[in-house]
Amino acid sequence: MKISYNWLKQFINTKWSAEETEVLLTDLGLEVEGIEAFESVKGGLEGILVGRVDSCEPHPNADRLKLTKVNIGTDSLLTIVCGAPNVAEGQLVPVATIGTTLYDDKGQPWTIKKGKIRGEVSEGMICAEDEIGLGGSHDGIMVLEDALVPGTPLNEIFSVEIDQVFEIGLTPNRADAMSHWGVARDLRAGLIQNEINLPIDTPSVSSFHVENRSHRVSIEVKKPKLAPRYCGVTISGIEVKESPDWLKNKLKAIGINPKNTIVDATNYVMYELGQPLHAFDLDKIKDRKIQVKTLKSGTKFTTLDGIERELHEDDLMICDSQKPLCIAGVFGGLESGVTKNTSSIFIESAYFNSVSIRKTAKRHGLNTDASFRYERGIDPNITEFALKRAVLLIQEISGGLVTSDVDDFYPKKIEDFQVFLTFDKINHLIGQEIDSGVIKTILTSLDIKINNVSESGLGLTIPAYRVDVQREVDVIEEILRVYGYNNIESDSKFNVSVANSSPYDDYKVQNKIADQLVSQGFYETMANSLTTKSYVDLIDDLEEEHNVDILNALSTDLGVMRQTMLCSGLESLSYNINRKSTDLKFFEFGKTYHKFNLDYEELKHLSLFLTGFKSSKSWTRPQETSGFFELKAILASIFEKLGITDLSYHSVKSSLFSEGLMGKINTKTIVEFGRVKPHILKSFDIEQEVLYADVHWDAVLEVIQKHQLKIKDIPKYPSTQRDFALLLDKSIKFDDLKTLAFKTDKNILKDVDLFDVYEGDKLPEEKKSYALRFKFLDEKKTLTDKQVDKVMSKLQNRFETEFGASLR
Repeated sequence: MKISYNWLKQFINTKWSAEETEVLLTDLGLEVEGIEAFESVKGGLEGILVGRVDSCEPHPNADRLKLTKVNIGTDSLLTIVCGAPNVAEGQLVPVATIGTTLYDDKGQPWTIKKGKIRGEVSEGMICAEDEIGLGGSHDGIMVLEDALVPGTPLNEIFSVEIDQVFEIGLTPNRADAMSHWGVARDLRAGLIQNEINLPIDTPSVSSFHVENRSHRVSIEVKKPKLAPRYCGVTISGIEVKESPDWLKNKLKAIGINPKNTIVDATNYVMYELGQPLHAFDLDKIKDRKIQVKTLKSGTKFTTLDGIERELHEDDLMICDSQKPLCIAGVFGGLESGVTKNTSSIFIESAYFNSVSIRKTAKRHGLNTDASFRYERGIDPNITEFALKRAVLLIQEISGGLVTSDVDDFYPKKIEDFQVFLTFDKINHLIGQEIDSGVIKTILTSLDIKINNVSESGLGLTIPAYRVDVQREVDVIEEILRVYGYNNIESDSKFNVSVANSSPYDDYKVQNKIADQLVSQGFYETMANSLTTKSYVDLIDDLEEEHNVDILNALSTDLGVMRQTMLCSGLESLSYNINRKSTDLKFFEFGKTYHKFNLDYEELKHLSLFLTGFKSSKSWTRPQETSGFFELKAILASIFEKLGITDLSYHSVKSSLFSEGLMGKINTKTIVEFGRVKPHILKSFDIEQEVLYADVHWDAVLEVIQKHQLKIKDIPKYPSTQRDFALLLDKSIKFDDLKTLAFKTDKNILKDVDLFDVYEGDKLPEEKKSYALRFKFLDEKKTLTDKQVDKVMSKLQNRFETEFGASLR
């Protein structure tokens, strides 16, 4: 939210600098994220002087250029080449001298330099009004009044408003500060705490009066719960035109583009007081009747942006006797808006139900300045005051007469909040005793009325515009932020309770594995749990009936909760691959969501994605593509880190994988991984191979809870290794060989490793060659060759007998 410092000082005339004010506002909870300088004329006309054209001759080398001599009040004349058709001797013109910075139509700076144009020296520039920010014309140079003196700085002739604009990171609960008036109220409270007592100057509406009642509009509110207060008045005889400079500059400073006197006036009051307003062309209101109501679902309505929308039955609408005119509190209608031909208007000022406005705005994907304020809750007691303020402003800049009474529908007054505040509670929460006099001063400075005082506490009335202060703790927070968090002293003694936590807590295990994956070159991703329904049709294992649907979805692409981690990961891969980043390693901790009949289920997962080359291109090594066994090794390292060593692998039949494995412990599935099917990748515009692993994290957490850490001494005696090269049937798996080896010997055989696989035309059909390495160790003594040879002989016999293997 942008707040103009000059505008703020219209409410509270502080002598503090913008920098000092920034610090105080931040301490008060209105965090100033930055201060931006604003100039109504970019560059402030610095370096631009009044010049008199003393001579104007044709350029000797160019038909369309003129060679001029210009007096800027110095001893010597400037030679300036000018291409404007209207330049003439005797004119007074704006001259940008050498070194002056000007700005193009995109706001980009450029500097005036001495140079030669078609062989003639040019020592400056005679400017058109659009080149220096004083208008939009570029038909020729700007000609000034004859009475001006050459050499006079142009910023002494044309007023340039210079302002400083605060960018405030407003939290959603601070609805009361969504205006310059609201920020001024907080600033006053902070200044009082700093012993500077300044009044707030609110705009006067005492001059408001009704000239006649010739254009009365009847108001009927059919949904009082959605519109607890609705005011309206008519003005006739107005002239819709360009706003005066002072008003345009105020709006430009906070990033609002001026449009015309009526729109600018209503915007000005909204940013000034925090009350949204809307002006209707009176001649477009049928039968001079306003109805505040809802319409049937499916009713068509075209908004100001030219988009035809279908209304919902809960959308609150402003209508005339025949048609809708405006989506209440959100967006105006195309057919009832103010145009340059409008001569009479009806202005509304209302207090709408915040929940209703928020739902309507989200339903139609609209986020306007008005809805922003209504959603958070505005002051119900300034509705009429803001309306009168807008009327007087419109009359000042656009003329016109008030031609109706202010019709104010307000059947049930919105009451202020009553809170009893105890001193004990204040001291307990703050941790420091604050003088009761200071507390009363702070509350009074915040417009909180003290009704009664007792030994135990204070009876308070909180103004209705403070929708975030309805409890005792809320009031204490208000006291604390004004008193100053930095003024609370720290206790010299700290008591700390050490929580008993398990090393198997989910977040701890996640962090451990995340650190390991990052060290292996992975990047962590965080995908949206909301996704599109169409992915169910892409993957056969998913069922539409298991979707968890979003009732009030932001869009069709975010209509359901995800049933799989695969699709969101492929979206990330596709995004990167399309931007020439093709070698990727991603992981994500997340959840999937499922509906089974009337029950809902959330499941935790760890997903891993590999695609492209293992490492960047280098002359020292050839590039290798990330493969299936690389993913398996990464998974093995994860499970080893977690102490899971008894996984058994089985082939997996899944609509996700063209080939893959499933890791289990007994009957519990721990992981599924493999190559993603090409038709799935094609749907995400991915042409390269992608490897994907889905670790069932709930199952992992359950398994590691039962894991018992075993500590062994480092072996005192050396190990030894022996190799076998076996010719086998292709159907035999390494896991089968490894299992048989450990059944053969459980004493000195410690490990079996597969270090080479060969399949080729030099082998018989349906045969393959496995090179196995066996590691032997006796923890009590040094092994002898005889012991090892004996085990190796047994292994050979078992392999030959049970698998038909032979040594190569």
